[in-house]
Amino acid sequence: MKRRASSSPRESPRNNSMSTTRPAPQMPPRTSLPMTASDPTSAITSMFSTFRAELDEHHDRRERVIKASRDITALSKKMIFSLQRARDVPAPLPSSIVGDISTRLANITELFSSVIPDLQGPNVWRYQRQVSPGVQEFVEAVSFQHYLTTQRLITLEETQSLMPEGVVLMEDDYVLGLFDLVGELMRFTITGIATGGKLPGGGSRSDEVQNGGEIEALGGPQKRDVIQDLRELRMRFEGMDMRGGPLGRDVEKKMEVMRTCVEKVENAAYGMIIRGRERPKGWVPEDRPYEVVESY
Repeated sequence: MKRRASSSPRESPRNNSMSTTRPAPQMPPRTSLPMTASDPTSAITSMFSTFRAELDEHHDRRERVIKASRDITALSKKMIFSLQRARDVPAPLPSSIVGDISTRLANITELFSSVIPDLQGPNVWRYQRQVSPGVQEFVEAVSFQHYLTTQRLITLEETQSLMPEGVVLMEDDYVLGLFDLVGELMRFTITGIATGGKLPGGGSRSDEVQNGGEIEALGGPQKRDVIQDLRELRMRFEGMDMRGGPLGRDVEKKMEVMRTCVEKVENAAYGMIIRGRERPKGWVPEDRPYEVVESY
């Protein structure tokens, strides 16, 4: 006897699994921020647009200051090259040198004036590192010129008066510029020894040291040469305590260079004096009897 099939057919496993599969969840529709006719952009986009404009303005201002600082550095170096043609101190500069440095100084003043709007308020400190190289080179140039004509060290106030109103001369840049002055005095002195056979200098000046050791002028009532001024500068620089200050790293590097420059001048002066002592005054070389060589 045949078994009667069930009236309700069995579902296959495949059909069973398909029947238990859940439909994929529907993602909620993306909604945009409300926009109005008066404000076509969202609040976040508008905020970041303001940030972008401020950053673009900052980078443009920073590039202008950097470019001006580089141009000031180049013109100041050209001033120093012209001043190195001088041969005595203190003495008036030749007219050719005066005309050259006057032109350079006028160009530097224009460059300083062009960045005055970018160096107002908090921006004086914000871009201080960018403008500092040009200011230091300018201090080096004008202090070198001042020393050649007066055999004195230019003061902070005198240096500030040479800059256009609106540009602030930081004490840090003034001190670092004077460190660089030692290198130029070294070149000037060694050139004088090589060409003239003597140490430049010998003017009579007054000693003006005030404010607890701040250098305002070098020298005393007696006549002094450049090497004596360099030694006094070295003594004053070494007496400054810059540990832990903002100038610590820069001063540490420049201090070593300053000592090396003074030592080079001392060695050149020692060699000149020793060579002069080795031959008596009026000594005549055997191969050129017509020429009299005097000792130093």
